[in-house]
Amino acid sequence: MFDLSTMGIGYGSLLMLGSMILLLLTGMQLAFVTALVALIFAIGWFGVGALPLITSRLYSFVGSYVFLAVPMFVLMAALLDRSGIARDLFDAMKVFGRKLRGGVAVQTLLVAIVLASMSGVIGGETVLLGILALPQMLRLGYNRKLAIGVTCAGGALGTMLPPSIVLIIYGLTASVSIGDLFKAAFLPAFILAFAYMAYVLIICRLHPEYAPLPSEEELAADKDVNYLKALLFPLLTVMMVLGSIYTGVASVTEASALGVVGIIISAAIRGELNFAMLKDSAKATMSTCGMIIWIGIGATALVGVYNLMGGIDFVEETILALSGGSVMGTIMIMMIILLVLGMFLDWVGVALLTMPIFVPIITGLGLDPIWFGVVFCLNMQVSFLSPPFGPAAFYLKSVAPKDISLGEIFSSLMPFIGLQVFVLGLVIFFPELALWWK
Repeated sequence: MFDLSTMGIGYGSLLMLGSMILLLLTGMQLAFVTALVALIFAIGWFGVGALPLITSRLYSFVGSYVFLAVPMFVLMAALLDRSGIARDLFDAMKVFGRKLRGGVAVQTLLVAIVLASMSGVIGGETVLLGILALPQMLRLGYNRKLAIGVTCAGGALGTMLPPSIVLIIYGLTASVSIGDLFKAAFLPAFILAFAYMAYVLIICRLHPEYAPLPSEEELAADKDVNYLKALLFPLLTVMMVLGSIYTGVASVTEASALGVVGIIISAAIRGELNFAMLKDSAKATMSTCGMIIWIGIGATALVGVYNLMGGIDFVEETILALSGGSVMGTIMIMMIILLVLGMFLDWVGVALLTMPIFVPIITGLGLDPIWFGVVFCLNMQVSFLSPPFGPAAFYLKSVAPKDISLGEIFSSLMPFIGLQVFVLGLVIFFPELALWWK
């Protein structure tokens, strides 16, 4: 039996990291990479007797009651994607952008806020906006990069605004109240959304050719929209989900189920509910949740083994040493690590691999883990848009016109990444933006 424990935690950490990188380069999925490395190091460091400790940790992760909220919110997004609710909502919101230069782009961001408050994931929302908003802005003569950036960045707001799946996973990992996380993320999320809107209005004022005003014929066509039908169902669903959470009437898990019921009832009233729609939505939900659960199992096992090895203490000592004991220096190092990891790994893997290590350091420094959850979520916002593997860009590419390349999408996102970093800095230096409700 090989014994890895003789090399010490420093070399063990490097060997574990190197093993993960090599296995990822082979094309193996992250979930299986983390699980395999965890198994090898558990046996190599402690022997087979450590395996029951790993299985008990896995059971506590997948058996969490709050975890039920994840498939519910993903199902909401899938149902929205397959109904006409989002399309009618976009048509109705034209009233906000009729005679305003850049108004259709602002309208797109307003629709993104409403959709984000109903689903909490980026995939369906980015695709929906790519189908609904991007062609219209291009048809109206909007600057291509502005139209692409607004569509992609707006679609990514789903993971910042409550009910965000990112915040739910963070809450599960950090063992903090998800309801408190939703309250904390509310103001920073709207600051980010309104920063996008301000940028659009300013750039369109400086460059009027970026956003031509619609013609009289197009303005007249907007009058045929049934605003009551288009706005009533989405707003009622948002009120059901967020209202029940913030008022304490329902837990996050219960509110997620209410949201699914609300979307199903809305689709039935609109005459869009059918078996094929439910079947496709269920399959999409199972696929997404299966990915999250498998990554969670592998990451939980890996972090559990690394914790037993003494790795968390080692990482804490290393970060504090690099920062010179400075609280802000420690936070900056964490932000850099998260930004780099977010460029190459899925956010679920980043959260489950780093938060069990970072959160104890944050609490040890006397900082609020609720605030850090919002900071982490903002950091992941940057990763959703950042090359080379920003998922929002790939989602948009799947539905964008063929002449729009992935490189053009990433270059269009640079101003919005800058705004994300700016808002991230605001929340880091002014924690009260996230803790205003306390």
